[in-house]
This record gives sequence, C-alpha cells and structure tokens, in this order.
Amino acid sequence: MGEVNTDNKKKGDQSQGLVKKGKKLSTKVDMTPVVDLAFLLLTFFMLATTFIKPQVMTLVLPEKNNNDTNQPKVNEKNVLSIVLDGDNKIYWYMGLTGAQVSTTNYADTGLRKLLQEQTKANDNLVILIKPDETSTYENLVDTLDEMNIIGYTRFALVDYGAEDKALVQAYTGGAAKPAAGSNS
Repeated sequence: MGEVNTDNKKKGDQSQGLVKKGKKLSTKVDMTPVVDLAFLLLTFFMLATTFIKPQVMTLVLPEKNNNDTNQPKVNEKNVLSIVLDGDNKIYWYMGLTGAQVSTTNYADTGLRKLLQEQTKANDNLVILIKPDETSTYENLVDTLDEMNIIGYTRFALVDYGAEDKALVQAYTGGAAKPAAGSNS
C-alpha cells in the first residue's frame, strides 16, 4: 500500500499544529504486496496448466522362442511383406512364391491407402514389416503410425532376409543392398 509521511512539525510550532502548504511531502511505495501477488499468480498458473505428456506407442512383443513347433502357420497368400528402404521408398509384395514387387511412399495416398485396400480385401492378412539396414528409425515409426491409424493389429517386425533382397534386386534391376546380418 502507498504511504505518505507527514512529519511537518517544527520545534517552535508544536502548540498550533498547523501544516504549512507548499512543502513537498515524501512518498514511499511499499512493493511487498506486489511481489506477493506476482508469486501467487505464478503459482496459480504453474498448478493450473497441464504439462506436455510424452506421446509413445506401446508395442507388445512376444518372447523370442527358437522352437519352431510353437510358431503359427500362415498361408503365404495371406502375407503382405513391406520392405522399408533407406531412400524413403517402400517395396511391398504379397506372398513369396511368384511375388510381384511394387513400390509406394509414405503419403496418405501411398502406404495408408495400400494398407486399407489390402486389409479390406483379405480378412486373414498378416503384415510383415521388414526394415533394411539403410532405412531410418523415422521410416519405421511412420510405418507403425500408419498401422495404428488404420487400426490393424496383426503385424510383425521381421528381419530383412536374402529372399527379400533377391526380390527387391529383381524389381529394381540394380545392385541389391546386403541383407541384415550378412557380411557382404
């Protein structure tokens, strides 16, 4: 609060108690309530706002089992293989025997449209996502996001193998990239 000091008494005028006009009074502003108000506002806004929560996607991964007797058998006509390339390209094909490789991209009219069409056409579809060693983490996350957007849950992350390398090499007509885990 503001305060005005009015100490105008002179030693000779003590009996009259008159205040002479024209003398400037000193003013002193107490800043304590303003500081208190600032801290109250700061505390209120810190407690009233919501903090940014990290956006994560949970993946349930099965335990690694080397026993082939427990592996589910899937008809190869029900398998859609998606190979993620390092140049932001996606190669895809159905099955393995006589597979015809095609390419798409990460646009809404690319991968998402492909996934929607294939899941509508085949109720028993299993999607295998195969990133090669040159693909980026961003490509894998984008692919998993597309799977989440369309709401399809029957997919697996699989290693990029020699069969996939041969199919992509035959499609591109160029030198194929080495398969993951190979020393070539």
